[in-house]
Amino acid sequence: MATKYGFAQSLKELRFLFCQTSEQSAGLRNFLTKSYPTMKKHNPHTPIMIREASGIEPKVYARYEFGKEKMIPLKGLDDKAIEKQVSELVKSSA
Repeated sequence: MATKYGFAQSLKELRFLFCQTSEQSAGLRNFLTKSYPTMKKHNPHTPIMIREASGIEPKVYARYEFGKEKMIPLKGLDDKAIEKQVSELVKSSA
């Protein structure tokens, strides 16, 4: 799993948004419970923000150099599908 979360050098921030209770955010909650420690261990200087808000659809944002940003909606995905999406996002350079 370590190589999946080797963040691109240009990645400046990773931000997760989701609902604490909704079923559509369940996959993201499971993913973060399992994967956050590994991501943070291998990328200690990159901020990984977790934002919870009631009723919001799950999304992940990646902010890169020069203010570029990508967003991927994660609504209804299970933790394996989310892992694939996030792995591709963190290796990208915008």
